[in-house]
Amino acid sequence: MPTASNANRNTGLAEFIALVAAMSALVAITIDAMLPGLPAMGIDLAVSDQNHTQLVIAFIFIGMVIGSLFFGPLSDSIGRKPAISISMVVFLIGSFIAWQAESFTTMLISRVIQGLGVSGPRIIAMAMVRDRFAGNQLARVMSFINAVFILMPAVAPSIGQAILVFAGWRAIFVLFMVFGLAVWVWISIRQPETNPKSQRKPFAISLIWQSFLAVITTRTTLLYTIALGALFGSFLGYLNASQQIFEQSFGIVDQFPMYFAMLALAFGSASLMNAKMVMKWGMKAIAEKSLTVFVVASVVFFIVCVIFEGYPPFWLFMAFALVTFMALSVSFGNLNAMSMDPLGAHAGMGAAVISSLSTSIALPIGILSGQMYDGRLYVMALAFSMCGAIALAITKDARAIDLGVLGRH
Repeated sequence: MPTASNANRNTGLAEFIALVAAMSALVAITIDAMLPGLPAMGIDLAVSDQNHTQLVIAFIFIGMVIGSLFFGPLSDSIGRKPAISISMVVFLIGSFIAWQAESFTTMLISRVIQGLGVSGPRIIAMAMVRDRFAGNQLARVMSFINAVFILMPAVAPSIGQAILVFAGWRAIFVLFMVFGLAVWVWISIRQPETNPKSQRKPFAISLIWQSFLAVITTRTTLLYTIALGALFGSFLGYLNASQQIFEQSFGIVDQFPMYFAMLALAFGSASLMNAKMVMKWGMKAIAEKSLTVFVVASVVFFIVCVIFEGYPPFWLFMAFALVTFMALSVSFGNLNAMSMDPLGAHAGMGAAVISSLSTSIALPIGILSGQMYDGRLYVMALAFSMCGAIALAITKDARAIDLGVLGRH
């Protein structure tokens, strides 16, 4: 196990953002680098229905739901860094099993194990940020982290495709192990512990339950988390079927990583803009406006899909995706910050519950809309419209509660 020989050395804000973004990026590369390899994997593992290969993407989120509820409170109890080390071991085991998988069932099991492991860095990264920041500053730092983090989805499919060409799809899992080990070493050597012993809580079921209740009974946190889950569900449906959408709906195969990267960079640029806007207008106002843009664009695109019988021109699809993904980026960053903001005393458990609950809401939405893909884009457009409208309505309700609380004081 790596040693923290320089753990007492303070890291500057830039390195902290880069390190936390790398922790989060481990999730992105574990998902997005697999996309170009899904057809070849499906053939090698004898998958009869191409839609079923989407489960390789979806099943990692099952592990993340479970792992989030474990590693969040564990990091509150033993510290952020020891919890990360445990999660990294689990991730590496899952990646090794996937590398050696000889059946689709084994592959899906390995992806759940990977999800268990990768949930640690993802959740603990959020808790570490909350350990250091609050309010609009929290949203600002999260936006910077999202902007750095999104570079990985921009390049991951290209990396995956290059590995696929030269070494086959199994070698992609070797990449996961190398990247995970590099991040683990970086954290161990450079990142000081952000949860000191004086603030830690014993790892007891009763105390975890008390923290869980404290989180879910914070009404605004719960509402923002549900909104986040609905929004993430629509995006997960696209992500599950993205490789098929480009290939089957538009006949784009070799250029898929390029267009995927274009949309990912739009996502990242919106996070950078949000980092500046949030300090001027506030995260709640911006979240509401970005969700409004998301809903309007999605409804317009659904109408376009009806007009073109489910097969809109590619340029219209890309225009829709660029607008909605930028709105998604702004909404994700602010909804995460808004849900975490009241939870300073429960940062680890708060991050865990928010992630687990929002992903639990998103999973059935994403799997259902992805499995309903038939080459036409009706379902995706409808899922974006409905989920966006739900998220917007819930966010308005939560903001009204906030304003009411402020008004009483």
